[in-house]
Amino acid sequence: MFEFFIAKRYLKSKHKINFISIISILSTAGITIGVAALIIVLSVFNGFGSLVKSILINFDPHVRITVISEKGFSKIDSLNILLNGMEEIESSSPFVEGKVVLISDNTYEVLNLKGISPKADEESWGVQNSLFSGKFDINSTDDIDKIIIGLPIHMRLFKRLGDTVTVTSFNNLERTVFNLSLPKTMNFLVTGIFETSNREYDSKYVFTSLESGQQLLGLKNQFTGFEIRLHDIEDADEVKSILQSKLDNSLFSVDSWYDLHKDLYTVMILERWAAYIILCLIIAVATFNILGSLTMSVIEKKKDIGVLRAIGVTNKSILRIFMFEGMLIGLIGTLAGTILGLAVCYLQIQYNFYPLDPAKYIIASLPIELRFSDIIAISGMSILLTFLASLYPAKRASKIPVIDAIKWE
Repeated sequence: MFEFFIAKRYLKSKHKINFISIISILSTAGITIGVAALIIVLSVFNGFGSLVKSILINFDPHVRITVISEKGFSKIDSLNILLNGMEEIESSSPFVEGKVVLISDNTYEVLNLKGISPKADEESWGVQNSLFSGKFDINSTDDIDKIIIGLPIHMRLFKRLGDTVTVTSFNNLERTVFNLSLPKTMNFLVTGIFETSNREYDSKYVFTSLESGQQLLGLKNQFTGFEIRLHDIEDADEVKSILQSKLDNSLFSVDSWYDLHKDLYTVMILERWAAYIILCLIIAVATFNILGSLTMSVIEKKKDIGVLRAIGVTNKSILRIFMFEGMLIGLIGTLAGTILGLAVCYLQIQYNFYPLDPAKYIIASLPIELRFSDIIAISGMSILLTFLASLYPAKRASKIPVIDAIKWE
């Protein structure tokens, strides 16, 4: 179409650099920098987000059911039948959990003790997948109860593999205040030390067998809840909804992997959106330059507009000419920014030119994860802002009267 041809000629036919062309160059450079920065920053956010998610998912269940009322203990058998009948569930394991005190010489730690099923050692997630030293052995043998502790606890209590720690149930401590009885205390053999790269778990959790946990916490044959792994983690919300509809909400609470760390995931999403909006302002400033350069271009090309109108070119065609001129600047800047952003991300992925200190971070370099949806969203935003910036001067050009455009020429 001839409108595009003329718009392209307006961009290419300048024989010398003038003020308008300088603004156009700056507009293109601004869009290029903005698009590249958005791609790089969002890719870094994606990389950190996926890293955090992988660390947590390798330790957390996809769905967790917790008993929140004593009446719920009588419904455990029916709950187990329900879980076994759901096709989305790959495995489910009961667990018990409660506050305990670990005592070692003159040092003590208040922690969460979690009793898990011994069959969990066949899984590829959880504490057995994060062992730093020792082995996953929590089965009680010869009246010896076994425990697995986190690396920070190992360092604070000075307990090594094969050492014994004394564990007292916090629940029993509360009861003994009123009953004037001795608290429930057991000795455990340290058989493993784990590290998950998550301080919340490493510093606050210890693990033992389900039976030992029940005995220490005074739960007899009762369970605190069930931890569920799915064939597909994307089904977590659907499975959660199904379970909530079939269980009494006053007896059980159902949480997906997202709910277990909802605050953290929410902050990460908010940070990502904030970065997207703030960096879009760079593109917005560049598009304001497009508006200014096109407005001045309309004034400069007033004679041309009058001639085109005189030979029969319609208002819509005049509008398209200047819209195409502005859109070409946006497209060139967007394409150049996308190439630049992808190139920087590729170099980081392949060569790790921005390393991180392994002594301070759990990774050796800045994580990058490219997503096609991000590139589409960034390019779409850039093109939309360019379109809006080109609209006003293009409309102004289409409304210039023919007589006013050529009468002084």
